[in-house]
Amino acid sequence: LVSQHRQPSERSGEDVDIILARLKDVKAFEKFHPNLLQQICLCGFYEYLDKGVTLYRQGDIGTSWYAVLSGSLDVKVSETANHQDAVTICTLGIGTAFGESILDNTPRHATIVTRECSELLRVEQREFKTLWEKYRQCMAGLLAPPYGVMESGLNSDKKVMRAGKVLRHAILSKAPHMIRDRKFHLKTYRQCCVGTELVDWLSQQSPSVHSRVQAVGMWQVLLEEGVLNHVDQELNFQDKYLFYRFLDDEQEDAPPPNEEEEKKEGEEELQDTLLLLSQSGPDAHMRMILRKLPGQRTLDDLEIIYEELLHIQALSHLSTSVKRELAGVLIFEAHAKAGTVLFNQGEEGTSWYIILKGSVNVVIYGKGVVCTLHEGDDFGKLALVNDAPRAASIVLREDNCHFLRVDKEDFNRILRDVEANTVRLKEHQQDVLVLEKSPSSGRTSNQSGTSSHYKYNVMSGTPEKILEHFLETMRLDSHFAESDPALDDFVLMHCVFFPCSKLCPVTYNARASQGSEQERLDFALNNKRRVVRLVLRWVSVHGAHLQEEEASLAFLEELYMSVSDDSRVIPALKEQLPEVEKVDVIAGAADKLGSAEDLLLVALSSAGGEKDKVLLKPNDISFFFTLGINGRLFVCPRDQLDSLTPLPEQEGPTTGSIASLELMSSRDLAYHMTVYDWELFNCVHEHELIFHTFGRQNFRKTTANLDLFLRRFNELQLWVITEVCLCGQLSKRVQLLKKFIKIAAHCKEYKNLNSFFAIIMGMSNPAVSRLSQTWERLPSKFKKFFAEFESLMDPSRNHRAYRLTVAKLDPPIIPFMPLLIKANDCQNSQDSEVLPKPAIQ
Repeated sequence: LVSQHRQPSERSGEDVDIILARLKDVKAFEKFHPNLLQQICLCGFYEYLDKGVTLYRQGDIGTSWYAVLSGSLDVKVSETANHQDAVTICTLGIGTAFGESILDNTPRHATIVTRECSELLRVEQREFKTLWEKYRQCMAGLLAPPYGVMESGLNSDKKVMRAGKVLRHAILSKAPHMIRDRKFHLKTYRQCCVGTELVDWLSQQSPSVHSRVQAVGMWQVLLEEGVLNHVDQELNFQDKYLFYRFLDDEQEDAPPPNEEEEKKEGEEELQDTLLLLSQSGPDAHMRMILRKLPGQRTLDDLEIIYEELLHIQALSHLSTSVKRELAGVLIFEAHAKAGTVLFNQGEEGTSWYIILKGSVNVVIYGKGVVCTLHEGDDFGKLALVNDAPRAASIVLREDNCHFLRVDKEDFNRILRDVEANTVRLKEHQQDVLVLEKSPSSGRTSNQSGTSSHYKYNVMSGTPEKILEHFLETMRLDSHFAESDPALDDFVLMHCVFFPCSKLCPVTYNARASQGSEQERLDFALNNKRRVVRLVLRWVSVHGAHLQEEEASLAFLEELYMSVSDDSRVIPALKEQLPEVEKVDVIAGAADKLGSAEDLLLVALSSAGGEKDKVLLKPNDISFFFTLGINGRLFVCPRDQLDSLTPLPEQEGPTTGSIASLELMSSRDLAYHMTVYDWELFNCVHEHELIFHTFGRQNFRKTTANLDLFLRRFNELQLWVITEVCLCGQLSKRVQLLKKFIKIAAHCKEYKNLNSFFAIIMGMSNPAVSRLSQTWERLPSKFKKFFAEFESLMDPSRNHRAYRLTVAKLDPPIIPFMPLLIKANDCQNSQDSEVLPKPAIQ
């Protein structure tokens, strides 16, 4: 953040690298050439805007180009040029770029207003024009027409065609009996394969094929492109006794691959082909499910769609039940050619669309393209909600665009069902508790055999009412040990909206207002038992953190005394008393550190020969400062402050350690890295992630363990860069790259994703990736490994490649912590505008 705030002329090389690392994760810059991205880092400005700020108005002459780093902005258009009657036609989300009209000084076609607190990257007109002139070919496909021309999908089609040939040749060389004439119901089908046999064969070719479902998705890729065809022209590949035929076998005179060279090439390409299909397979499998009619989707199909909907930005504000309803009615819609009009301005609204792949232009008569929407954005909802004509036309910006569509009838029904299943408790005309009715089972089913039991989920409310609801509905059965996820979330997260000083007194407030004397006594007893169970859960989650809260300690002591007294006359409380006694409510006194008056505490860092000193004052409390990789703390007399110099180790190494690395096994290195990383990760408490997400300054708590674990990621990444850059011999650098790729592979094998990505991102750093001669000497085998590892960092579809990889692993796992924190921060920014301040969700 500090690096982005600095003026371009003041940015160091380290600042540019920091900004570059962040922009690589932004969707708008995914396809930018590294050199172009580096130039943007040098000339771009960071801007933070509050909610409701007008960036520019319709008709203004533009001065800058923008990209959305976080938050969202509304695009408003007025047909009369009067800002009062402007209509919101779409919303620009994270990763969207806009403002390219500055290239020809045409007036702005729309008014842009921040919908929530947003972060933007701004490039001024002069610099943007310079970049356009220098990198026109790179940027042409990334800007809205008439400035950009989209790339065609021919390269992708050629890769899939080649993949089909490679697989066919591999089958003919390894299992030729799979492709033969087959008879079924007195009819002969020539040169066919069976679906189950194809799945079996593919599962045996690579350990990366983890399941039959994954193999089905890989074959579906070929089926969609026409490289593999069902004999009856069905569009879905199935793991059944069904016949499929390769495109080359459709021809009567198709020659067999007899040439030895072709077979050899096919063998070498097989693993690359399997990697390509494994990356494309999940999307193809998803499209296959979405093409089914809603009534034909199985429970597993609905669950797969639902899991995908969880990561679509446009749906992030919807409840779980609504997403599950959408999973049953979403329709897949695809269009092949750029320029196709999805609907025209003024037409009746019949559907709501979500962009699954590609991009579209929002066009208004007389104004042209006013903005561009990308993957994850939605449009068309306002016309359904307001029952009004379309406010703009939607035109495909590129070939092969995919959409999820919700028709008007289903849209309105879901809205009605949500309202019918919502229970609101009001006090003083304000909602204090909102509950939503949903099936008690994890999945929604329309089959008659499904259980009809329902439960009510807490959607939002005031902390007091939510706690009261949890206590009233808590089960006291001794045999019932299932944990309530909503209650667990409340116990873990209450520090954000309900500090201990307010939480503790509220637990005593529940009273029976009516009923007989015996009923009131039973209510009081059950309420006490629920409070004890809640407190035990609370203590198990918060642990030692409670010892830092005076209110919490006093409450626990008072509760213990109350339970002890009541257990003498109420037998039902006796069995819970030993559990309460296990809670250690007496904290040891902590020693306070002091320093002599004539000594100073100084943070000294070194970067490129420059010294940076930060003086820590004696009366500073909770000083929010993190030492850099080359930073150290010094204690020195005041008169020696000016002469304080960095230690030699802070200046960085002058020679690499390749000689030592060559003596150690890559597997051993990865093992010991994993052991150390696990020790660091195991010390990170869940609260530290909460404090980091919501701002540690709001809690006056430390996140030292989390900071140390994040620092570890930076150290490993910079270690890789340093070792490669300090290695002077070309042959040694090649050996070093091979070593790091092997270490990364073993880290992945040990499920240490934090170190794995640190090494891969270090090798992807411009300081390493620009060593073209070194990479040219790297054997093709290692290049393939590195390309496979790099593909896991693909940020598209909300880092879907990473999510699918993690889903295949069994715990324990050391996660990619920077990405986990980014996901938490994005979710927090999306949720911050859902409810007013008094309520929580």
